[in-house]
Amino acid sequence: MSTLELELDEVRAELARVGSLLPERIELDAQNVERGLAGLVLSIVELLRQVLERQAVRRMERGSLTDDEIERVGLALMRLEEKVREIAAQFGLGEDEIRLRVGVE
Repeated sequence: MSTLELELDEVRAELARVGSLLPERIELDAQNVERGLAGLVLSIVELLRQVLERQAVRRMERGSLTDDEIERVGLALMRLEEKVREIAAQFGLGEDEIRLRVGVE
């Protein structure tokens, strides 16, 4: 199995693990659809950011990333987290409203 296939399997497994964290129904307030939709989208983006971060850590631990790649990935993940917080603040969403915790190993 190739490295890419192994990494895809790891991502699939991680997504399957966090599936139980997602609500069965999304409650959108008819008077505040934008805020609800923003919360949903930001939750999904945050979930993906966490999965990517865990994947990067695994790759670092295996030694399959160069120092330059580690720096670039770390910077990209930090910028993404900052942008998520910025957009959440624009919609009056707290961190607890958008953060899904990826299970700890």
